[in-house]
Amino acid sequence: MGPPPPLEIPVAELAAIVERTKAGALSGDDHAKLKAAVGTLAFLTAELQAKGTSLDRLRRLLFGAPTEKTRTILGTGAAPDPPDAPPPAGSEATPPEAGAKPKRPGHGRIPAAAYAGATRVLIAHPTMHSGAGCPGCRKGKVYPLAEPGRLVRITGMAPLGATVYECDRLRCNLCGEVFTAPAPEGVGAARYDETAPSMVGLLKYGAGLPFHRIEVLQRGLGIPLPATTQWELVRDAAVRLAPVFAELLRQAAQGELVHNDDTVMKILALTVEQRRAAAADEDTDGRTGVFTSAIVAVCGPYRIALFFTGRQHAGENLADVLAQRAAELGPPIQMSDGLAANTAGDFATILANCLAHARRNFVDVVNNFPAEVRVVLETLREVYRNDALTRAQGLSPDARLHLHQAESGPLMATLKAWLDQQFDEHRVEPNSGLGQAIAYMRNRWAPLTLFLRVPGAPLDNNLCERALKKAILHRKNALFYKTSNGARVGDVFMSLIHTAELNDIGAFHYLVTLQRHHQDVARDPSAWLPWNYQQTLTALDAQTVRPA
Repeated sequence: MGPPPPLEIPVAELAAIVERTKAGALSGDDHAKLKAAVGTLAFLTAELQAKGTSLDRLRRLLFGAPTEKTRTILGTGAAPDPPDAPPPAGSEATPPEAGAKPKRPGHGRIPAAAYAGATRVLIAHPTMHSGAGCPGCRKGKVYPLAEPGRLVRITGMAPLGATVYECDRLRCNLCGEVFTAPAPEGVGAARYDETAPSMVGLLKYGAGLPFHRIEVLQRGLGIPLPATTQWELVRDAAVRLAPVFAELLRQAAQGELVHNDDTVMKILALTVEQRRAAAADEDTDGRTGVFTSAIVAVCGPYRIALFFTGRQHAGENLADVLAQRAAELGPPIQMSDGLAANTAGDFATILANCLAHARRNFVDVVNNFPAEVRVVLETLREVYRNDALTRAQGLSPDARLHLHQAESGPLMATLKAWLDQQFDEHRVEPNSGLGQAIAYMRNRWAPLTLFLRVPGAPLDNNLCERALKKAILHRKNALFYKTSNGARVGDVFMSLIHTAELNDIGAFHYLVTLQRHHQDVARDPSAWLPWNYQQTLTALDAQTVRPA
């Protein structure tokens, strides 16, 4: 039996059918899902009818590209990628040492020093000690080496453990009074200590595990932890973490460089409110979407990641952050893609646009215009190579600018002349995929080349794209936030976790410390940031220790 014949039904007629079902037996959620399915069908139909659309492009739109390396895009005819070829948005290439063959990602032995959270056990030699005679040559003496021999042994355990204290109970056979053994010193009265919400928050908002998956995992390990209990733990912990989030926001406003972007999100309660407002003909400003914005600020040697979930776009959230910027500071550099939503808001910045996004427009049409795409991709590869060289040499922003002006400036000037030539000599149809890619780059040439004029201006928005993966991972696994308060809790945890990661700080220990010292944190949150909380903790411990 062959496939059924296709139905020739216009998309507009399908949409009308969907609206008629709204008053029928379908629930509101079922109607929304059916409407989304018809919208997806309309999108796919439009893409297939568009000029130059291919199955490869649809596959990338639906599932994402596995890689955007130049040699992969251009095929065997392309020159080999240098070790620091332009990375796709959301990634960053790390050049290997000169002359060394780069290792495949994920291969190689992990050194013992990488296990920072492991328990360290010192084992003395059973028969020898420092200064003893050598049993080998019988002439010399042995002395300890600076580096001991290390053995790593890894054991499995539950993310959240539990200890059950069984206290003896004795009862008098005459008066009936019961005597219970006291709990060990330091056990405390709380059922959950500060490590519990820290671990749940790290699993939920750092690793993307929904509450119900953590519940199933814990049940399988014999230590039950219901999803409702997990939510109560992180909800209460977020209150104690909020002062540090506010301080991170204040310091991010003073940064010399800010990245911003957003992705769609869903808040169930907010969606219900929007529907009620629309039904009552209230003014909802026409916006029905919900978004998670990521803002990554560079403040000297430190990086701060902030997340905001709600109806505001990335530009509006950035305006709220920069409202706390000191008046004497000039406008910061802002890196984003070319979407207007990233600049919507009342704030002043020096705008830079993402070269990786401009590059991707050419990657999408490589099957139809391989020769033209090769020109763009190989030129940008050399520019990224120069940028990787500045990082490898640890150049200052001014020295980096001078190198780019000398090496990348002529490359970009040649590329600009080539782009103009395609339109001026009518070599490209403006409405084609290649024409639109060229137009995007030409229209944004000034912000795309800010790195040639302003010290410290980055080439792309990959730093923010990687931050957004936190929110995207949460959306992929948990699908939504239930309430605006739940979204706020997620924003606080994601911001602190990713800020700690950006500054090479252990997020779990950081969250635990903030909660154990939440009263001190509330008094002076600036002393409890990821890059200085260890010094504050050491000073606090020194004050509590009194000489005998």
